[in-house]
Amino acid sequence: MPFHNRHQRWACLVAHRRAGKTVAAVNDLIRGAVTCKSPNPLFGYVAPYRSQAKSVAWDYIKRFAQPIMKAPNEAELTVELITGAKIRLFGADNADAMRGLGFDGIYMDEYGDFRPSVWGSVIRPTLSDKQGWAVFGGTPKGKNQFWDIHQTAHFAPEEWFSLTLKASDSGILPPSEIDAVKKQISEDQFMQEYECSFEAAILGAFYGIEMRKANDEKRITEVAYDPSLPTYTAWDLGYRDDTAIWWYQVLRGEIHVIDYYSVSGASIKELAEVIQQKPYHYVKHYLPHDARAKTLAAQGKSVIEQLGEHLGMETLAIVPDLSVQDGIQAVRMTLPDCWFDERKCREGIEALRQYEREWDEDRKAFRTTPKHNWCSHPADAFRMLAISWRNEPVHAKSNIDRPLMVGPSNTATMNDMWATHKRPRRSRI
Repeated sequence: MPFHNRHQRWACLVAHRRAGKTVAAVNDLIRGAVTCKSPNPLFGYVAPYRSQAKSVAWDYIKRFAQPIMKAPNEAELTVELITGAKIRLFGADNADAMRGLGFDGIYMDEYGDFRPSVWGSVIRPTLSDKQGWAVFGGTPKGKNQFWDIHQTAHFAPEEWFSLTLKASDSGILPPSEIDAVKKQISEDQFMQEYECSFEAAILGAFYGIEMRKANDEKRITEVAYDPSLPTYTAWDLGYRDDTAIWWYQVLRGEIHVIDYYSVSGASIKELAEVIQQKPYHYVKHYLPHDARAKTLAAQGKSVIEQLGEHLGMETLAIVPDLSVQDGIQAVRMTLPDCWFDERKCREGIEALRQYEREWDEDRKAFRTTPKHNWCSHPADAFRMLAISWRNEPVHAKSNIDRPLMVGPSNTATMNDMWATHKRPRRSRI
């Protein structure tokens, strides 16, 4: 009831599993929609994935809105009320679907699983013209962006409503059920899922220990670009989803991670422009092995050939094709030597913290394979960094004296060929 009776524009709702926060959120949206006085009211429910929003909230919305509902639109996951107000479901995995809309109120479920940039770059602007309200809800998952919101709400009670419901305090679950849960799951799991602890380790995280040490040792801080050092990039290329890029420099065995960028649906030319607009002195761009693949859409050219037209083939290199598990181990060995720029790499840092194993419901255990979500591409790009950063000598020397010969005496590699192949750059018209 304190949540429903709040008067603040912003709210943070931290609740244990099976506390009923989805039911509360749906009814809060319905009440907001039916009482809204603005023209063409629009309210939104956002889950990490659209399919998740449908499975979790869609039946609830149709059930509770039924007495005042015109008809549900199953294709658009939209309910229109008799007042003309609409409630629509979205997934943060396709946040661009919300661009251009104006919301009177929005609820973000399991906000800790969102890509951190979704709030600032997509959702917050949709609330401006109507001065709409927003609720951040979920269960803790380490000190991520949901923790940041929780802290903000705690220290600004005049602007934020904040409520934390622990299983030991709420009385929603019977004591016998809580005792049974304690016996069947780990202490970290219980503290996170039922006692709303942000301090508990992220369950199944690949780099949880390493990233916590980086934070404790103050290696996530301000890391300045050094113009006297060469700059490298490490990429993961997404053709239908995100592309992620890390910028780094190496100084006496330390990896200074100075920048990070991710984008969805960008062309090769647009990615090259991002690289060229940065004020860095580049030596090498490390690409994943599938950058060699040729596509019909690019007139039979591979990604590396397309990038070479903009960045120069001599600056491009392909990372050895190691298994995911070998790459993860390389990252674990590399992270203790890394210093991250906290501001420029914020989203990438959070992705490394949350990169986790897939949960096997049948075996009730974590698989060795990673869970595919928004963290996957930043983590894959960082694997490219971990595999490649040791390959560059302190002072790179020319490979022109390594000739290409036929037979077993040949010592030249594809990288050597690219380094000696100075392709003329096409002039821009």
